[in-house]
Amino acid sequence: MEPSTWLAFFAASWAISISPGAGAVAAMSAGLNHGFRRGYVTTLGLVLGIWTQLVVVGLGLGALVATSSTAFQVVKWLGVAYLVWLGVQQWRAPARPLAALRDGAAQASVRSMVLRGWLINAVNPKGTVFLLAVVPQFLDLTQPLAPQYAVIGLTLGFTDLVVMAGYTALAARVLSALKSTAHMRAMNRVFGALFVAAGALLSLFKRAP
Repeated sequence: MEPSTWLAFFAASWAISISPGAGAVAAMSAGLNHGFRRGYVTTLGLVLGIWTQLVVVGLGLGALVATSSTAFQVVKWLGVAYLVWLGVQQWRAPARPLAALRDGAAQASVRSMVLRGWLINAVNPKGTVFLLAVVPQFLDLTQPLAPQYAVIGLTLGFTDLVVMAGYTALAARVLSALKSTAHMRAMNRVFGALFVAAGALLSLFKRAP
Protein backbone atom coordinates (compact mmCIF):
# COMPACT_ATOMS: atom_id res chain seq x y z
CA MET A 1 0.00 0.00 0.00
CA GLU A 2 1.34 3.43 -0.99
CA PRO A 3 2.15 5.68 2.01
CA SER A 4 -0.27 8.36 0.79
CA THR A 5 -3.05 5.79 0.49
CA TRP A 6 -2.31 4.43 3.95
CA LEU A 7 -2.32 7.92 5.47
CA ALA A 8 -5.74 8.57 3.89
CA PHE A 9 -7.06 5.32 5.30
CA PHE A 10 -5.44 6.00 8.68
CA ALA A 11 -7.33 9.30 8.84
CA ALA A 12 -10.56 7.63 7.73
CA SER A 13 -10.14 4.82 10.27
CA TRP A 14 -10.28 7.33 13.11
CA ALA A 15 -13.64 8.59 11.86
CA ILE A 16 -14.81 4.98 11.49
CA SER A 17 -13.75 4.09 15.03
CA ILE A 18 -15.03 7.29 16.65
CA SER A 19 -18.45 7.09 14.98
CA PRO A 20 -20.70 5.49 17.60
CA GLY A 21 -22.28 2.13 16.93
CA ALA A 22 -22.80 -1.24 18.54
CA GLY A 23 -19.11 -1.49 19.38
CA ALA A 24 -19.05 1.90 21.10
CA VAL A 25 -22.17 1.03 23.06
CA ALA A 26 -20.58 -2.27 24.11
CA ALA A 27 -17.40 -0.49 25.25
CA MET A 28 -19.37 2.11 27.21
CA SER A 29 -21.60 -0.53 28.75
CA ALA A 30 -18.54 -2.51 29.84
CA GLY A 31 -16.98 0.61 31.35
CA LEU A 32 -20.16 1.41 33.25
CA ASN A 33 -20.64 -2.12 34.52
CA HIS A 34 -17.05 -3.22 35.24
CA GLY A 35 -14.83 -0.13 35.35
CA PHE A 36 -12.03 0.65 32.90
CA ARG A 37 -9.51 -2.16 33.50
CA ARG A 38 -11.99 -5.00 33.37
CA GLY A 39 -14.34 -3.36 30.88
CA TYR A 40 -11.53 -2.78 28.36
CA VAL A 41 -11.30 -6.55 27.83
CA THR A 42 -14.44 -6.24 25.71
CA THR A 43 -12.48 -4.16 23.20
CA LEU A 44 -10.22 -7.12 22.42
CA GLY A 45 -13.30 -9.03 21.31
CA LEU A 46 -14.50 -6.06 19.26
CA VAL A 47 -11.19 -5.94 17.37
CA LEU A 48 -11.33 -9.69 16.70
CA GLY A 49 -14.83 -9.14 15.35
CA ILE A 50 -13.60 -6.41 12.99
CA TRP A 51 -10.88 -8.72 11.66
CA THR A 52 -13.46 -11.47 11.15
CA GLN A 53 -15.64 -9.09 9.15
CA LEU A 54 -12.66 -7.95 7.08
CA VAL A 55 -11.73 -11.54 6.18
CA VAL A 56 -15.32 -12.28 5.12
CA VAL A 57 -15.52 -9.11 3.04
CA GLY A 58 -12.09 -9.65 1.51
CA LEU A 59 -12.95 -13.11 0.25
CA GLY A 60 -15.27 -11.69 -2.40
CA LEU A 61 -14.83 -7.95 -2.51
CA GLY A 62 -11.74 -7.76 -4.75
CA ALA A 63 -13.34 -9.66 -7.63
CA LEU A 64 -16.56 -7.65 -7.34
CA VAL A 65 -14.80 -4.30 -7.52
CA ALA A 66 -12.40 -5.44 -10.24
CA THR A 67 -15.12 -6.58 -12.63
CA SER A 68 -17.88 -4.01 -12.13
CA SER A 69 -17.61 -0.25 -11.79
CA THR A 70 -21.39 -0.21 -11.41
CA ALA A 71 -21.14 -2.46 -8.37
CA PHE A 72 -18.51 -0.13 -6.95
CA GLN A 73 -20.79 2.90 -7.29
CA VAL A 74 -23.81 1.05 -5.93
CA VAL A 75 -21.93 -0.13 -2.85
CA LYS A 76 -20.39 3.30 -2.33
CA TRP A 77 -23.68 5.22 -2.45
CA LEU A 78 -25.45 2.63 -0.34
CA GLY A 79 -22.71 3.24 2.20
CA VAL A 80 -23.21 7.01 2.01
CA ALA A 81 -26.98 6.67 2.40
CA TYR A 82 -26.53 4.26 5.29
CA LEU A 83 -24.21 6.60 7.16
CA VAL A 84 -26.55 9.55 6.71
CA TRP A 85 -29.49 7.41 7.88
CA LEU A 86 -27.51 6.41 10.98
CA GLY A 87 -26.79 10.07 11.64
CA VAL A 88 -30.47 10.97 11.49
CA GLN A 89 -31.37 8.04 13.75
CA GLN A 90 -28.68 9.03 16.26
CA TRP A 91 -29.82 12.68 16.18
CA ARG A 92 -33.40 11.63 16.95
CA ALA A 93 -32.49 8.98 19.53
CA PRO A 94 -34.19 9.23 22.96
CA ALA A 95 -32.10 11.11 25.53
CA ARG A 96 -31.68 8.26 28.03
CA PRO A 97 -28.78 8.54 30.50
CA LEU A 98 -26.27 5.73 29.98
CA ALA A 99 -25.90 5.39 33.73
CA ALA A 100 -29.08 3.30 33.60
CA LEU A 101 -27.02 0.51 32.04
CA ARG A 102 -25.42 -0.08 35.42
CA ASP A 103 -28.67 -1.54 36.74
CA GLY A 104 -28.50 -5.31 36.96
CA ALA A 105 -24.79 -5.48 36.14
CA ALA A 106 -23.21 -8.83 36.92
CA GLN A 107 -19.62 -9.96 37.15
CA ALA A 108 -18.54 -11.64 33.93
CA SER A 109 -15.55 -13.78 33.01
CA VAL A 110 -12.83 -12.48 30.70
CA ARG A 111 -13.71 -15.15 28.15
CA SER A 112 -17.39 -14.22 28.11
CA MET A 113 -16.58 -10.51 27.72
CA VAL A 114 -14.20 -11.16 24.81
CA LEU A 115 -16.77 -13.45 23.19
CA ARG A 116 -19.49 -10.85 23.62
CA GLY A 117 -17.33 -8.18 21.97
CA TRP A 118 -16.45 -10.54 19.11
CA LEU A 119 -20.07 -11.49 18.47
CA ILE A 120 -21.21 -7.85 18.44
CA ASN A 121 -18.89 -7.01 15.54
CA ALA A 122 -18.52 -10.38 13.80
CA VAL A 123 -22.23 -10.96 13.19
CA ASN A 124 -23.28 -7.34 12.74
CA PRO A 125 -24.50 -6.82 9.15
CA LYS A 126 -24.04 -3.07 9.58
CA GLY A 127 -20.31 -3.67 9.89
CA THR A 128 -20.30 -5.68 6.66
CA VAL A 129 -22.08 -2.90 4.77
CA PHE A 130 -19.71 -0.32 6.22
CA LEU A 131 -16.58 -2.24 5.22
CA LEU A 132 -17.99 -2.93 1.76
CA ALA A 133 -18.50 0.81 1.31
CA VAL A 134 -15.15 2.00 2.68
CA VAL A 135 -12.46 -0.60 1.92
CA PRO A 136 -12.63 -0.52 -1.92
CA GLN A 137 -11.59 3.13 -1.99
CA PHE A 138 -8.14 2.19 -0.70
CA LEU A 139 -7.34 -0.99 -2.65
CA ASP A 140 -4.88 -1.09 -5.54
CA LEU A 141 -6.22 -3.94 -7.67
CA THR A 142 -2.96 -4.17 -9.64
CA GLN A 143 -1.14 -5.29 -6.48
CA PRO A 144 -1.63 -8.36 -4.25
CA LEU A 145 -4.71 -7.85 -2.09
CA ALA A 146 -3.74 -9.93 0.97
CA PRO A 147 -0.98 -7.55 2.21
CA GLN A 148 -3.30 -4.59 1.68
CA TYR A 149 -6.05 -6.24 3.72
CA ALA A 150 -3.48 -7.02 6.42
CA VAL A 151 -2.47 -3.34 6.61
CA ILE A 152 -6.12 -2.27 6.68
CA GLY A 153 -6.90 -4.79 9.42
CA LEU A 154 -3.96 -3.74 11.60
CA THR A 155 -4.81 -0.07 11.12
CA LEU A 156 -8.45 -0.57 12.05
CA GLY A 157 -7.40 -2.68 15.03
CA PHE A 158 -5.02 0.00 16.30
CA THR A 159 -7.48 2.89 16.02
CA ASP A 160 -10.26 0.82 17.58
CA LEU A 161 -8.06 -0.12 20.54
CA VAL A 162 -7.30 3.57 21.15
CA VAL A 163 -10.82 4.90 20.57
CA MET A 164 -12.60 2.19 22.57
CA ALA A 165 -10.21 2.86 25.45
CA GLY A 166 -11.55 6.40 25.39
CA TYR A 167 -15.18 5.26 25.27
CA THR A 168 -14.61 2.78 28.11
CA ALA A 169 -12.83 5.33 30.30
CA LEU A 170 -15.43 8.00 29.55
CA ALA A 171 -18.25 5.69 30.56
CA ALA A 172 -16.44 4.48 33.68
CA ARG A 173 -15.54 7.95 34.96
CA VAL A 174 -17.99 10.44 33.48
CA LEU A 175 -21.12 9.00 31.91
CA SER A 176 -22.04 7.03 35.02
CA ALA A 177 -22.73 10.38 36.70
CA LEU A 178 -24.70 11.91 33.81
CA LYS A 179 -28.39 12.06 34.49
CA SER A 180 -29.33 15.17 32.51
CA THR A 181 -31.47 14.43 29.44
CA ALA A 182 -30.26 17.73 27.94
CA HIS A 183 -26.65 16.52 28.04
CA MET A 184 -27.57 13.17 26.53
CA ARG A 185 -29.59 14.86 23.79
CA ALA A 186 -26.59 17.03 22.94
CA MET A 187 -24.36 13.94 22.83
CA ASN A 188 -26.77 12.18 20.49
CA ARG A 189 -26.72 15.17 18.15
CA VAL A 190 -22.93 15.40 18.14
CA PHE A 191 -22.68 11.69 17.28
CA GLY A 192 -25.40 12.08 14.64
CA ALA A 193 -23.46 14.91 13.02
CA LEU A 194 -20.31 12.71 12.98
CA PHE A 195 -22.18 10.02 11.05
CA VAL A 196 -23.43 12.53 8.46
CA ALA A 197 -19.92 14.02 8.14
CA ALA A 198 -18.48 10.54 7.56
CA GLY A 199 -21.09 9.98 4.84
CA ALA A 200 -20.18 13.28 3.18
CA LEU A 201 -16.48 12.36 3.21
CA LEU A 202 -17.22 8.95 1.73
CA SER A 203 -19.18 10.54 -1.13
CA LEU A 204 -15.99 12.37 -2.21
CA PHE A 205 -13.96 9.18 -2.67
CA LYS A 206 -13.45 8.04 -6.28
CA ARG A 207 -12.47 4.69 -7.68
CA ALA A 208 -8.83 4.53 -8.71
CA PRO A 209 -8.39 4.23 -12.53
